[in-house]
Formats: sequence, C-alpha cells, structure tokens
Amino acid sequence: MCKILAACGNDCAACPRYVGPTYEKSEVELHRTAVLWKEIGYRGHVATNEEISCTGCSPRNWCRYHIARCCQEKGIPTCASCAAYPCDNMRECFRITASFVPRCRRVCTEAEYAQLKKAFFEKEQNLSGK
Repeated sequence: MCKILAACGNDCAACPRYVGPTYEKSEVELHRTAVLWKEIGYRGHVATNEEISCTGCSPRNWCRYHIARCCQEKGIPTCASCAAYPCDNMRECFRITASFVPRCRRVCTEAEYAQLKKAFFEKEQNLSGK
C-alpha cells in the first residue's frame, strides 16, 4: 500500500477513517471505527458514519493544530517542507499523539493497534522520510 501523507505526517492510506478513492469503507467498518474512537478517547461520543469518514486533510477540516491551514498558507505539502520544522506546534502534535499510545494498546486488538500505529504514530518518521 502506498502512503498518502497528510500535512502532519499521518498516513491516510492506513487510516480506518479514510474513504478516498480505492479506500472505500463499509458502513460496518466506519461504525466500528466510530466505536473504537470513543473507546480510545478520540471522541466523546460514537460519531455517525458521515462524521467519522474522512477524505483527507483540508484547511476547512477541523484540526486541533491547524496544520493543513498552515501548510496551505505557506504553499507546502507537509510540515517537513517548512523551514521552521519542527515548530512548537508540531512538537505539541507529536507529544499529544504519543500520549494516546498506551490507551490504544489497552483498547485495541493487535491488528487495530498496528493499523493506528501506521496511520498516526509514525508521523515523525513519515515526515523525515524514514
């Protein structure tokens, strides 16, 4: 599977929410993701399938760190292309993302954790090209 990098380094191709072309998810898969997101603590409720599905980063999408918007304003595809990388905002993004690892290990099956690790917990490596 080819990586599809988000501005922050997430691998959209590995994300259980990503429904871009050739990555369609069934209603059951999306609902399971919504339930898992609540169990992990990513969401305070079980989201609808429409709410949980994602087609990739856009400055219009909600992002705690406003990364897609920042990259768009700078005319760069990812934070790795920024002269200020890693800025304080990205360091905070990496820190908060890493804080979810223990909870994911407790809540997820091995397969679910492996998918989340590839999708979200390798963003620094993805941005560094490793």
